[in-house]
Amino acid sequence: MIANLAPIPELYVSYESAQKLKLEAAGLTSHDLTARQICDLELLMNGGFHPLKGFLSEADYNGVVNDMRLADGALWPMPITLDVKEEFAAKVEIGQDIALRDQEGVILATMTVTDKWVPNKAHEATMVYGADDLAHPAVNYLHHQAGNVYLGGPVTGIQQPVHYDFRGRRDTPNELRALFRKLGWRKVVAFQTRNPLHRAHQELTFRAAKEAQANLLIHPVVGMTKPGDVDHFTRVRCYEAVLDKYPQATTTMSLLNLAMRMAGPREAVWHGLIRANHGCTHFIVGRDHAGPGKNSAGQDFYGPYDAQELFQKYQSEIGVEMVDFKHMVYVQEKAQYYPANEVPEGCTVLDISGTELRRRLREGLDIPEWFSFPEVVTELRRTSPPRSKQGFTVFFTGLSGSGKSTIANALMVKLMEMGGRPVTLLDGDVVRKHLSSELGFSKEHRDINIKRIGYVASEITKNGGIAICAPIAPYTATRRAVREMIEAYGAFIEVHVATSVEECERRDRKGLYKLAREGKIKEFTGISDPYEAPTTPELRVETENVEVDNCAHQVILKLEAMGLIAAN
Repeated sequence: MIANLAPIPELYVSYESAQKLKLEAAGLTSHDLTARQICDLELLMNGGFHPLKGFLSEADYNGVVNDMRLADGALWPMPITLDVKEEFAAKVEIGQDIALRDQEGVILATMTVTDKWVPNKAHEATMVYGADDLAHPAVNYLHHQAGNVYLGGPVTGIQQPVHYDFRGRRDTPNELRALFRKLGWRKVVAFQTRNPLHRAHQELTFRAAKEAQANLLIHPVVGMTKPGDVDHFTRVRCYEAVLDKYPQATTTMSLLNLAMRMAGPREAVWHGLIRANHGCTHFIVGRDHAGPGKNSAGQDFYGPYDAQELFQKYQSEIGVEMVDFKHMVYVQEKAQYYPANEVPEGCTVLDISGTELRRRLREGLDIPEWFSFPEVVTELRRTSPPRSKQGFTVFFTGLSGSGKSTIANALMVKLMEMGGRPVTLLDGDVVRKHLSSELGFSKEHRDINIKRIGYVASEITKNGGIAICAPIAPYTATRRAVREMIEAYGAFIEVHVATSVEECERRDRKGLYKLAREGKIKEFTGISDPYEAPTTPELRVETENVEVDNCAHQVILKLEAMGLIAAN
């Protein structure tokens, strides 16, 4: 397969037209795009999502969800939708133009609304991701973060989103095509990654390019990946450290501002189409490509070869040839890497899993040179110091009167006595007074309050401090959103203070439960509003007939066991 490097259609208008549109857009209804929508819009406008002309219409959406095809029959596996809240949708008429702005209010595009509908999200989850299971990050996003109404219609591009980081490493599809033309690259193997590159990856990509007699494009995703992944700033520094390990003039790197969905087989096909748009001829598809991990039953969402099988089925339509991702292992006696199925008989195989790597980083243990390049390890250690030097958040949740605040205060004093890191207590009542005084107690306002606590805790954690939070936090989805916010920077320890409603009512000094029973306080957690108890907290604490000091000590022991504080 030889690359067709002719320019690909973009959705941008000329500079002069863009200036005119900016002035006209001042009078349009504006939608502030989410982080994911900004990623999607950028790839719509620059041709990365060709042949899409905008956010999917209802007919295109139905075709994509049910059959992986647009209404005109073209292969497209992923719904690219503009999800909005009901209040915004109510202000928009079919045929109306709206302005699409980034999170600072800068206009990026206009869109003519041709379709407005309420999707069946459970059906979308089942068809696209294989199950309507909240353990899947994209399904959780679909149900708990995405708006309930979808708008569809063609997009007119005014300007691309501004990126202040790694600007010289970001290329549009046409910029990459022009580069390949200039370099005379006729065959290009793309390697998609959301993880740092270690020696096995370098060996694998080098072999893949050699087998295909092609040049290599390292094309990492720097938009949105799986919660908990290494941040893209660290990853790009790691990639740059590895680039000179490849033979000169055979390899280049470009950053892809894609919002991944972790959709396994469908995602692999999607990635292939995106790489075809960027001028690539070959694409490395791994075992469990873009898999999100375990489902609610503890099983992998997708089979190890599902992605490769679906890609092969549509390979000719995608226009990109699949290269198998071979599992590479280090053979001790030969002091080099081999594909796992080609290891000489009787030889010793060495391998370090991702879990084991994270453990070694967390505990400050040695990472051998046969596994990773010293430059990569140095970058990872800079952003992932041993756990005992990282910030973390202890998040207490439980009913009103359960003892959360009392235990949190005792824990704060114990941690301050130990010293070493600043400790901040974000108690529910204190936060209500200083951060959320304007909020009521509706579900929406409670969620906003908990997310504010989560945001502050994530900043404390990011900067190496300890945050102790003690809100009621009755809803599972909100606690999960806070966990994801914090785990981007450090550990999150959920402590369920599992005091019964009866005991909380017996302790009730403020008389709140009595007022709730009389109907004088509406939406009171545990009486007229549900409390969704955590199913798998890091720690569950019983407080009935147990001293506060003992409860706080249980948390200390848990923190020691997790390596977050040094054992006395």
